[in-house]
Amino acid sequence: MSQISRNAATIEEQQYEYIIAMGISTGGPKLLSQIIPTLEQNLSATYLIVQHMPQGFTKNLAARLNSLSALEVKEAEHEEVLKRGTVYIAPGGKQLKIINGLRPQINITDDLPYKGHKPSVNIMMSSLAGLKSCSKKMIAVIMTGMGSDGLEGVSDLKRTYPCEVIAQDQASSTVYGMPKAIANAGLADYIASAENITQIIKRIVGDNHGR
Repeated sequence: MSQISRNAATIEEQQYEYIIAMGISTGGPKLLSQIIPTLEQNLSATYLIVQHMPQGFTKNLAARLNSLSALEVKEAEHEEVLKRGTVYIAPGGKQLKIINGLRPQINITDDLPYKGHKPSVNIMMSSLAGLKSCSKKMIAVIMTGMGSDGLEGVSDLKRTYPCEVIAQDQASSTVYGMPKAIANAGLADYIASAENITQIIKRIVGDNHGR
């Protein structure tokens, strides 16, 4: 591939409209194996996932999801620039933040657990809220899990960026804690069953594509 072709490919990879950030805990691996394979390459988006897992497990989760999906699914690495059509899973036992609003990239840290979680959905979401001069639109998706991780971060994000929020419904959640906290706080634009989450993402990104 020529240098011009490489540069064109790099520009194309970075041309996406949406950062779709997902937080999930109990029941997550099974649900992600249903959702991620249904996301299509033509969506103008990049994807971030915080799945509550200890160190050593998320790389295998990423590999399994990658084998099922048309998208590239990988464990997030420090200083990676976000690319269109790639799903980044926060490493277990680390914190994932997004930095550099003009060219969003991953910052993996060994910061302490936040309210018991490492990785923390709140940490990831709040880092997105803190981006300066970022032109990307945001979708936050909070799914099955105990407790309320994600509530503070989604609230921060909703205040600072155009952001649509999807919360999983009670009937399809293994544990209705994290999405319940979002719904009860009035932050959810959509409350959806597991099988409808992907359709809502496609509708939002598709409806806004090219605007």
